[in-house]
Amino acid sequence: MKNALRKIFSPILNIFENSKDEYAYKPSHRTILIVVGTLFLVLAGAGVFIAIAAAQPGGAFPAVVFGVIGSVCLIVGCLGSDKAVANMWKSR
Repeated sequence: MKNALRKIFSPILNIFENSKDEYAYKPSHRTILIVVGTLFLVLAGAGVFIAIAAAQPGGAFPAVVFGVIGSVCLIVGCLGSDKAVANMWKSR
């Protein structure tokens, strides 16, 4: 299953995995990346809820931005290699 998901999300993962630099990876980086991604998705959901409740379509823009950031963090945190996680942190 993980290989199938890695293939689906390969355009996103390739951005962070295609570098020839050395990297410094710590397991805590992956954990924090997943937590931050989850928090961004919660923030996006709250933004959508508030935008709908207030009938303000302009509130959708921040929700989309937070949703995209949260999704990328979760994809790299859950499916990415150690190098991809380190590149998200810019650890070299």
